[in-house]
Amino acid sequence: MELALRMARRMLGSTAPNPSVGAVIADERTGEVIARGWTETGGRPHAEVEVLRRAGQRAAGQTMYVTLEPCSHHGRTPPCADAILAARIGRVVCAIEDPDPRVSGNGLAILRDAGVAVDVGVCSEQARWMAAGHILRMTRQRPFVQLKLAVSRDGLIAPGDGRPRWVTGEEARALGHLLRAHADAILVGRKTVEADDPELTCRLPGLADRSPQRIVLDTHFRTSPTSRLVRTAVKVPVTIIGSTQAAVPQFPAGVAAKQVASDGHGHADLGAALTALHDEGITRLLVEGGPTVARSFLDRDLVDEVVLLRGASHLGSAGLKPLSDRGIEAFDDQRHWALHDERAIGTDSVRVYRARGRFGERGRFGEGEK
Repeated sequence: MELALRMARRMLGSTAPNPSVGAVIADERTGEVIARGWTETGGRPHAEVEVLRRAGQRAAGQTMYVTLEPCSHHGRTPPCADAILAARIGRVVCAIEDPDPRVSGNGLAILRDAGVAVDVGVCSEQARWMAAGHILRMTRQRPFVQLKLAVSRDGLIAPGDGRPRWVTGEEARALGHLLRAHADAILVGRKTVEADDPELTCRLPGLADRSPQRIVLDTHFRTSPTSRLVRTAVKVPVTIIGSTQAAVPQFPAGVAAKQVASDGHGHADLGAALTALHDEGITRLLVEGGPTVARSFLDRDLVDEVVLLRGASHLGSAGLKPLSDRGIEAFDDQRHWALHDERAIGTDSVRVYRARGRFGERGRFGEGEK
């Protein structure tokens, strides 16, 4: 199952609106891995169909490990459960059930009713976080939100001066670009566009085509047409989200404007913005905004995972707190945050925090959520 999860991870950011799923067919008697499969770009073929194609006739009588319940409904493709039965798979080990109401246990029931041995729950926690975008889209009608923060050794960020300013080394910045490749969309606020004039693309060798859609929160639609985001929108799309109370100017080709309700304080409502992105099929959103945007998402309990990159040098009096008037000590609150990973990366370090209770204490979708 861990191998199947690695297969799923490789396609994160490429399969929306479908989840990225991994599948492995193995011979239980010899331990041989017969075939590996994953959801292809755009969400089709599904991982189960792909791994069966790769295994061919050798699939008969073998065990399939799959990170998410095989689908049972007729969409643009036939049900994966039917394909598994047609290939005469003998056993299916599934990490988690699918919260999609069109599936939700039916895929596994079809297999069991046909005499296939089914086991559920192997590596379930890892699988839930792998499929977090899909699960939250089904249960909360919003994408998975990952907040990336890059701070100095003393936990501060550098003020913008019209260009990006780095507080971490090359290895940490490369990880930041990988996060972009694994996202369907990346979001910043208008102030970040003004202060840093970022491009927000993935610039890792071989992954330039994995750059996510770029989103700007701009209540009054004042994003400059000369910004790098707007000037490169023909290559990588940009969506500017503002208030329904604001007039929308004529933007250049590649730039879309989306209006959402205000939050009562004159700003575009974050919850409404996430719902709008959900409606577009976005499942994974990377937030790289400045202190105001980051704090706003945190205050609304809309952040599911935090990736905190910490550099080796100090900023001192030249630095700013990364969460408006708060620092990274906010993530020490163990009632809300669980430290999932901590490691060195070059001369810097990375910590990953996950919000507690996102999928319920016993792993049932929606149970125990905040």
